[in-house]
This record gives sequence, structure tokens and C-alpha cells, in this order.
Amino acid sequence: MAAVQVAGSLPGEPAREVPREPPPAEQSSGFRCLSARLCALRPDDSSSARTEIHLLFDQLISENYSEGGGVAPEVIVDEQNLDFLLAYAISALQQCSSWTHMEILQALAALVYCNGSKCQKYLPDLLGKSGILMKLSDLAQPDPEVRRAAVHCMANLCLSVPGQPYLEEPYPNICFQAFLTTLQSPKSSDMDDITFCMLLQNALKGIQSLLNGGKMKLTQTEELGALLAVLKKSMFHGLPGLNIELPTVLYPTPLPQYDGRPPVKPQQSESSASGPTANKKKKSKVKSKKIQQGEEEEEESSGEREVARVPSSGREHMHEGNAPHSSPLGGQSLPVEGSAAGKDRVSPPFRSASWKRVSSSESDYSDAEGGMQSKMRSYQAKVRQGALACFLSTIKSIEKKVLYGYWSAFVPDTPELGSPQSVSLMTLTLKDPSPKTRACALQVLSAILEGSKQFLSVAEDTSDHRRAFTPFSVMIASSIRELHRCLLLALVAESSSQTLTQIIKCLANLVSNSPYNRLKLSLLTKVWNQIKPYIRHKDVNVRVSSLTLLGAIVSTHAPLPEVQLLLQQPCSSGLNNSNSATPHLSTPDWWKKAPSGPFLEEAAVSSPKGTSEPCWLIRLCISTVVLPKEDSCSGSDAGCAAGSTYEPSPMRLEALQVLAHLARGYFSMAQVYLMELGEVICKCMGEADPSIQLHGAKLLEELGTGLIQQYKPDSSIASDQRVPVSLVVMFWTMMLNGPLPRALQNSEHPTLQASACDALSSILPEAFSSLPSDRQILCITMLLGLNDSKNRLVKAATSRALGVYVLFPCLRQDVIFVADTANAILMSLQDKSLNVRAKAAWSLGNLTDTLIVNMETPDPSFQEEFSGLLLLKMLRSAIEASRDKDKVKSNAVRALGNLLHFLQPSHIEKPRFAEIIEESIQALISTVLIEAAMKVRWNACYAMGNVFKNPALPLGTAPWTSQAYNALTSVVTSCKNFKVRIRSATALSIPSKRKHYGSVDQYIQIWNALVTALQKSEDTTDFLEFKYCASLRTQICQALIHLLSLASASDLPCIRETLELNGDMVQSFILQFLKSGTEGEDTGAPHNLHERDQLVRTALEHISSIQALAGDTAKRAIMGFLEDILTIYCDLSGSQVALPGLTTDR
Repeated sequence: MAAVQVAGSLPGEPAREVPREPPPAEQSSGFRCLSARLCALRPDDSSSARTEIHLLFDQLISENYSEGGGVAPEVIVDEQNLDFLLAYAISALQQCSSWTHMEILQALAALVYCNGSKCQKYLPDLLGKSGILMKLSDLAQPDPEVRRAAVHCMANLCLSVPGQPYLEEPYPNICFQAFLTTLQSPKSSDMDDITFCMLLQNALKGIQSLLNGGKMKLTQTEELGALLAVLKKSMFHGLPGLNIELPTVLYPTPLPQYDGRPPVKPQQSESSASGPTANKKKKSKVKSKKIQQGEEEEEESSGEREVARVPSSGREHMHEGNAPHSSPLGGQSLPVEGSAAGKDRVSPPFRSASWKRVSSSESDYSDAEGGMQSKMRSYQAKVRQGALACFLSTIKSIEKKVLYGYWSAFVPDTPELGSPQSVSLMTLTLKDPSPKTRACALQVLSAILEGSKQFLSVAEDTSDHRRAFTPFSVMIASSIRELHRCLLLALVAESSSQTLTQIIKCLANLVSNSPYNRLKLSLLTKVWNQIKPYIRHKDVNVRVSSLTLLGAIVSTHAPLPEVQLLLQQPCSSGLNNSNSATPHLSTPDWWKKAPSGPFLEEAAVSSPKGTSEPCWLIRLCISTVVLPKEDSCSGSDAGCAAGSTYEPSPMRLEALQVLAHLARGYFSMAQVYLMELGEVICKCMGEADPSIQLHGAKLLEELGTGLIQQYKPDSSIASDQRVPVSLVVMFWTMMLNGPLPRALQNSEHPTLQASACDALSSILPEAFSSLPSDRQILCITMLLGLNDSKNRLVKAATSRALGVYVLFPCLRQDVIFVADTANAILMSLQDKSLNVRAKAAWSLGNLTDTLIVNMETPDPSFQEEFSGLLLLKMLRSAIEASRDKDKVKSNAVRALGNLLHFLQPSHIEKPRFAEIIEESIQALISTVLIEAAMKVRWNACYAMGNVFKNPALPLGTAPWTSQAYNALTSVVTSCKNFKVRIRSATALSIPSKRKHYGSVDQYIQIWNALVTALQKSEDTTDFLEFKYCASLRTQICQALIHLLSLASASDLPCIRETLELNGDMVQSFILQFLKSGTEGEDTGAPHNLHERDQLVRTALEHISSIQALAGDTAKRAIMGFLEDILTIYCDLSGSQVALPGLTTDR
């Protein structure tokens, strides 16, 4: 079935119906009664039947099709009737007189609306070379209304419905070129301004429909440049006081685009013509106006009225009619979609095309409502909005790297001294009289800024550049500064709450993507100081977006010294605003009102030393979450539930997110409030709203992670600045005695369960061991129980948490816990979900790390008590997992290496282990060689090195020895990734005895491979690999020296041959290796110069101790080679070297 628009309604607009007041019952059923009577008629040739049909048609035509008339906005037509009607309309256009074309085109537009895929067989007649629509939309068409209607029909043809086929080639491209030509053409002398505006709207709608349908791929630079040029021109169509000339094509360039606008005289500005007094008079006179196609009126900042979309759900209807003007806030604003508790606090200015078709005979304005000038401005504003909507679709249709080539055409740059500011999206944001257009421009700018972090990361202006040219990095930095300046200007000047929300969201996007660590200070300070008053704005959406912006500031490149200082500002700084609601922080001592928990007094005694100045942002967020509002919900607080005493849900959620950002980036500030935040978390997790509970659990996880970071061995935080372990124990005791266990058991909300598991895994190990035993058992029991969950999200989180717990010092020697955890992880490794298997593989790797740590303890009881049968199961599961996806494989091979390292002689002697050992090593060898992700191959080489550490394995004599060494030597000489080469060279230097390297041939193959790898250590086509060259050479030199320190007499002749060919090269690199410690290179080798020097001396001593074969000069040659290295090194370092007794055999 096909849905078509009623010809009497406004075609080209998504059909929708949003009546302001319910129509009378008799009117609402009028159309349906007439249509039902028409459908009930039976074929009859009698005169009475014909009269009845005529009367019915007459009544249908006379029916009130306005908004309040209750007329159904669309008629469902089956494909057979659609086919008949299309053929009839096309035939009528071809045969009837030109004066009928306008009405026929209206009917045709209604027929093809969203039915383009069903009109395929008529496309040659409509869009072919001699197609009727191509002729009627041509520039040579004498009737401008007919031309506009023809373009409108083409736009409706391009409008696609998701799930239905699109127009077949080449028709999308034909339509695109027709629309582009229409937009590029100037207004003809016989076309009035309003018709021209509607023509541009239809062309823009058509292009947007093509782009949204995904059929158009703007891959040609000329094509994209031409589209962007007309969009930029249309974006400023009719903007008061602005007249720009643009080239027909914009080309990608980092330089400012050509701007040919003439100077503007102040008296020509239309926006300045009407003052506040005139505006008030206009407002008092305006009582109502017609709204078209589901759009409601919106008050302009200049006193004009603009059209805004009203969101609706389900099928959208089209109508006309009157709607009373009302505003609960004293001023009309964009509609809030749903409630503030929804995902999006304010409806975007345009979500899908908001288009209208109004003939010149249809007047929406009377002289009393502003006259022709206001009407004209409204239509021009709709063109600008249409261009911005089309631009937004264009941004989504092209790659970001292509879009950023046009950055300077749409984003402002700091103007040179004496030159005017170039026109950009910020021009519209600052100067457009329509709040909706300003909001649209901001939405487009946000789309450009979203994901721009990599592009903007090149910006740099920390030093003054005095050069003959401006570097690209400085130009981007200048653009970032100008964006900050303009958006802050717009923030101060904006009066519309909805547009204000868009400005703040745009600022948040800019802050999230700007590299402040490479920019001069003060940018964030200006944003910070100007946004603080809006935290108390009367509109909840503005308050929420203000918190979002503050969250972006504290999360970007954290920790920043500038933000650290801002957080320590006094709380009263900049928080006064005349436009604010009743403040909910009436006194600086707000925390005294908060319910004090049983732990707060103890916490005050054991708090770490920190700043005495409280963090006002943390105080603000805590009060937003836990304290009741001091004023009743205003009309703008759409998210405030009836009877709720707290801030609207979006405010509380955003405040919790800001707290989480602070805990992640500025933990030193958050730790002062640790116990208060614990109270907040308990309160949140005890509420009924799952989203509040979830954000409480996320905050708990961030706080736990911050505590763990403080106690890491490499932490730079002084011990007296850390949170005492006793306080951490109190904190976690409060959590475990509170609602956290309930959240873990809340199977109705698996996302909350998973977050609670993540939070539980962030407990500090030192604190866990000090928890009461019943709390420890509670944690372990709940995690092991949740591992059986049928929800994959919960199971993945549980597997990860068990992998964390198994590393705890107080648990890792508990054989029963390790065995239980192993069984749980092995079960998860069989799950159908890749995410669960990946987490389980990571945990299995951690568990096997624990086995290795337990091996190194003096007490052998753990190895003796650990089940051999469980070891076999773990090996089999790890082998199976090593054949899985890369996410699983990387940790599976890590586990295999650890397990083979852990095997005791008592295991290896058993026949049932022989086959599994062989299979495990073959799995590692194949993983080393396969073309998998580099992380997988790196882990496989690391695992192979772990295998070589087990002296009980028959390395050197087993058949797999040569295969393992061949795999590693292949990687060290040819792998594209240098980090993998480094790891394979490390593995080759691990065996501690000469017999482990196998035969002489095997030994020499390894030696030659390392020399070759040293020679090729700079051969790479990937620039990113060059930074690892020094580390690779260092590791290879270490491996070569290690091999020399183990060499036997039969190995020496072959070593000498290699040195005769490549001795100079090897010597120069070993000398670099000896010196590299003084150059500060992080090569992974010993940094102590004495250690490096001692490696060579040990090798020399070993060679000198070998009983050389009679007549063999290889020993003396190799000793001479090593002595030369030590002599040269000592000469270079200015120290004396003594080689007593080492040359006696020479």
C-alpha cells in the first residue's frame, strides 16, 4: 500500500498533526464519514448514483482542510491505484494546457511523496532527457510557480522511506544536478522573493533527501566543492545586512576562502531597525498565526516570529490551521521533547527535513502580524535553516578527513588587523535574528567539532611565532581561540533558552576536542568563569548542559594545572545570575545540612593531608544529587516528577558524571571528600531509579580506581598525601554494608549488576585484606555466584572481577579460591559471547600469572596442592582459546606460556601431560608465525620466552625445539612490527645453558639470524617503527653477547666466519649498546653502565676458558673482537680497562 498526501494539504512536508486544542467531535469525523460513504458506493449507471458521487466529491472539496478541521492528512492508496493515478497525472501534464500544470503538479507531488521506489517505471517520463519534470524545472520555464512545483515534485521523489529501495541510477545523480543548478542560479526578474525562497527550500530538501537516503556518495572534489559553495551561500540567504559573493566551487585548503562581501553600512541593517519598544508593541498585537505542516510558532529575539518543529511520535500528519500563542515562561521557545528526564534534554532544531510548500496565494501573515517584511524574513530564515539541515546531512555523508579540508570556509579564524571577520557559522550564531537558525548553525558546528580531536591536536601556540609565514599548527590554534571568543560572546548575548542550550553543548564539544596542553593558558578559565552563572539558570536544560560543559573541562587532558587552580576557586566566585532560579545552595555551610553518616567523624581524624580550600564543584554536584530543591518545580523543569523534592533526574545524573570525571582526573581533590562521596553513592544506589543507581556504581568504580592508582609501586604521590588504608577500609565497609550487595543481586537490571561487579573489582588489595572476614567472603561468594548468570554483560564483568581478585596477595595463595576461580573462568571461556570469552581469557592470563608468583615463594605447598587435573583442563582450554578471535587469542597464548612455565617435573613425567605439552607448544609456534594482530604475536613471543624458563622441559632435545627457534628467528628478521621483533630477540636470549640451544647448526642459525636482524634493524617503511630501532638493536646485542657467553668450542669457527663478514657492523652496534645508558634511551636493557660492561666481560671470560681445538684460531679471533670492543669503549668513556690474564692463550 502507498501513502499519499491529500492534494489539498501541503505536499512535500512530512505529514503530521499537532492540534493546539481538540477539534469539535463533529468536525473531527467529517472527512472520515465522507470517505466511508464514498467507499461504500457500488458501481451504478443510474443518474441518482452519479448525482450522489458528485455531491460527495463536492463535499470533500469543500471540507475544511485546516489544522482544526480534523481531516485525515493522508490517504492510503494501493499500488494499482497509485499506478493508475501516476499515469493519469503524467498524461495530463503532457496534454493539458499550461494553466492546469500547477494544480496537476500539486497532485503529482502528493502521489510521489515517499513513493519514489514505486514509481520506477515512470521515471523516464518524469526525469529522462525529455522528462516532463526536467522540462518544467528548467531555468527557461516561464512560469516561476510551475518551476517551483516541478522542483518540489522531484524533491518528493527523492524522499525515501527506510527499508524501501531507493531510486535507481542514474536518476539520483540527475536530480542532484538539477537541484544544484537551481541553487546556483540567481533569481529571475519575473520571480517574486517568496517564490524564490520556496524554490530554494525545495531544492535543498531534495539534496538532503538524497544524502539521507545514503545513495549519493560525494567522492568528487568538484561535486562536493560545488555543493558546499551553494550551501554556504544559502546559509546566509537574506541575512540582514549581509551580502556575500562566493565562487561556484570551494576547494579543500587550510587557507581562508575568498570572501567578496561589500562593506556594510549600519543604517542598512534590518535587524537594528526595530528597537525594544517596537518589539513590545508587535508582541502585544500578535495573538495568533497560522502554522504550516506541523510547525509551531517561535518568538524571535528581534521581535519577529519564527517557525519551530513540534516533535510527535508515530505517523506524522500534515495540516494547516490556527494555534493560540502561549508561553508558560513569558516568552515563546523551542519545544522541549518529552521531558528533561529523557536522553536529550531539548529537541534539536531539526531532526528530519522540516519543509513547507506554500503557494503565493496562501498567506500566513496579515498586515497586522508584521506585514510583508516579516513574512519575507520568515521565508528567508527557512531557507537558511534548510541549508543548515542539508549541510548537516552532508557532514554525515562524507569522511571527517575530507570535511576538515574545508575547515576555514565554515569555521572562523582570528581576523588580521584592519580586515573584516570572515563569514562563517559563527556569523549566523551571533547575527541571525531567528533563534531557530542560530540553534541550527550551532548544531552544524557541533557536528564539525565532534570527533575533531586528532585534527585539532596539531594546534600549538605556546610560544610566539615570528616568521615570514604562519604554520598550520598556529592557524588551527588561532581558529580554536576565535571559536572560544565567538561562542562566549554568543553565550552572553543569547536570550532563547533552547539556543542557549545548543551554545553550551557546542562549547562542550569544543572543549572535549581542543588540545589545551599545547595552547596558551586562559581559554578554559574564560569558559569556566562565564558558564558558572548558568548552573542556576531557570531552564533545566541550560543547567544540565552547563554541568556537561564543566564535565568536559575537568575531563579534557586531565590533570591540567589551569583546571586544578579553577577547582580551588572560592565557591562564591561568579555564581550570581539575575536569570537564575531560587538558589539551591543558600549557604556555604550546606554540608552541615546533609545527613552525617556513622563514618564521617572517624573520617575527619584519618583524612589525608590536602588542600584546606574545599572544591566548590564537588560541593555543587553533591548538593545537586542529595539535597532537596528549595523551590518548587518551574515550568521549565520538565524532568521534575510530580511530588519530587530533588533536582530533575538529568541534573542529578550529570552531577554524578562530573563527580566521576573529577575522581578520574583530579583524584587529589576528590579524595578529601571520600567519605561524603561514599554517602552519596549509598544514597544513589539505594534509590528506585536504575539510572541513578548505575551512575552511583560508576562513581564508586572511579573512586576505587583512583585509590588503586595511589598505591601502585610506580606512583609519584607521597605516602602522607595518600588516603590511609584504614580510611579506605572504612569506605569499602560502608559500601558493603550498604546497597552494593543489593545492586549485585538485582537481576532485573543486568547493566546495574555489571557496573556493580566493575565497582567491586576496584577495591584496593591492601584494603581488602583488612576487611572483616565476612565481608571478604561476601565479595568472593557473590562474584562466583554471578559467574553463572545468563546475562552476558554480567558474566563478562564477573569474569573480569575474578581475574582482578586472583591477583590479590591475600587470596593468591589460597588454593581453594584459585581453583574455584579457575573453574569459573574455564566455564566462561566456553560462552557464546565473544566479550565474555575475551574477559575470561584475560582473567585466565592473570590466574596463570598468580601461579608463577606462587612458584617464586619459598613455600612449595601451593604447587604440591594444586590439582594436576585442573592444570590439564586449563591447558586444553587455553589451546582451544588460542584458535579463537584475536581478542581471546592474545591472552590465551599468555596463559599457555605461564602454564608451561609452571609445570613441575612431577607433571612432565606423567604420560598424559606429554601430548598436551606438545600440543601447547605447537599452538604457540603457529601463533608466533600467523599474520594476526601484533598484540597476539607479541604475547606469543612472550609466552615462548616463558616456556624457555622452565628447566624441566626438554628444551634442546625435544623435536619441537627447532620449530620454536625457527619461528622466533623468522620473526626477529622479518616481522614488520619492531616491538614483536624485540620480544622475539628477548625470548632467544632466555635459555640459560648451551644445551638448550640444541645442535651446533641450530645455535649458528640463531646467531646468524640475530646478526641479520641487527643489520636490518633500520629497514622499515613505517615511520612509527623508527622510534623502536634503538630498543631493537639493544635487545639483539644483548642476545648476541648472551650467546657468546654460552658458546662451545664447536660453535666458535662459525661465529668467526660471521664476524669476518660483519664484524665492523656488529662491533659498532655493541659499542652503541654499551654507551646507550648514558644517552637516556629506554631500551629495556640494564641502564647501569657497569652491568652492560660486565656482560661483555663475562662473554670474554667464557670464551677464554674454552679449550680450543688444536690449530683453531677462532677462539683468538673472537677474544680479540671482544677485547677491541672493551678497549674502544673504555677509551671513549675515559676510563682504564684491565684485562688480566685474558690474552695468555693468544
